[in-house]
Amino acid sequence: MVPAMAIGLTLAAAPQDVVAEAKKRPVAAKKGSPADRQTAQRTAHKKKGVVQARPAQPQAIPVARKAAAATAPGWDEPEIQSSAVAVIDQRTGAILYEKNANAVMPIASITKLMTAMVVLDAKPDLDEIMTISHADMDTLKGTSSRLAIGTQLTREEMLRLALMSSENRAAAALSRHYPGGRPAFVAAMNAKARELGLKDTHFADATGLSPANVSSAHDLIGLVAAAHSYPLIREFSTSEQYQVAIKGRPQIFRNTNALVKSDSWSIGLSKTGFISEAGKCLVMQAWFDNRPTIIVLLDSWGKLTRIGDANRIRRWIESAAAQGGALRS
Repeated sequence: MVPAMAIGLTLAAAPQDVVAEAKKRPVAAKKGSPADRQTAQRTAHKKKGVVQARPAQPQAIPVARKAAAATAPGWDEPEIQSSAVAVIDQRTGAILYEKNANAVMPIASITKLMTAMVVLDAKPDLDEIMTISHADMDTLKGTSSRLAIGTQLTREEMLRLALMSSENRAAAALSRHYPGGRPAFVAAMNAKARELGLKDTHFADATGLSPANVSSAHDLIGLVAAAHSYPLIREFSTSEQYQVAIKGRPQIFRNTNALVKSDSWSIGLSKTGFISEAGKCLVMQAWFDNRPTIIVLLDSWGKLTRIGDANRIRRWIESAAAQGGALRS
């Protein structure tokens, strides 16, 4: 490992309510009007001391490059298969593990975390009805969607499906309904990246279907930390499932990250991604050994590699603590 050095990233301090919110119960169906649901959600957050209307500002924490080693002799780093990796202690900024963390590469639907932040920063009407149109279809990759042309959902529901189920048409519709349209939305995404100090990050669209959406594992640590400061992003990205009516018929959408259903995981934020140029990607905020941790896994191949890597990282951190060899931080 190279000597310790400072890396200027922007991290969010772990909110006090994260442990309570980390495991989400599945939302099986809509209950009441969108306005009723929104009011109930905001009331619940206020009871927990979280103001949902204005996201918490990220707290600048220096990220120090440190060896991910245990105090116990002979403790080896995990064998991680993803091409680019960064694992960080969110509370202290200490890097626990990294691999090709400065490599700039496509990030696929990890993009949607920035999409969500830009949407929420504009403080829009979350109850406004939006309609999926032909302009929201994927003409770049030709992917399909369960959101048929003419589907009408609230902006809140579009945001939930974009984060939870990585629905590309939902993300496209959100950018199309932004003041100034898609060009203004993409400009706002890149402006937000600059504001967060993400020097390796660039966006070309709101979905992540474009391989021109690029970042590094180090930069994505800052992106995840910033997104984690938004209560709705934490909630929607970790929901197990959600039901909406598509042309009058109920449809259940599920989270693209199977780990949110696991009782052995405490996940505060999650997002998956895939296009051929990016491979399979996964970013999460999770708790291990009472430690708020951010994991970034890029360019994984094979159906279960990114999930396997996440589990290996978790076991590595928890085993070190259990054997009295707590990772330095």
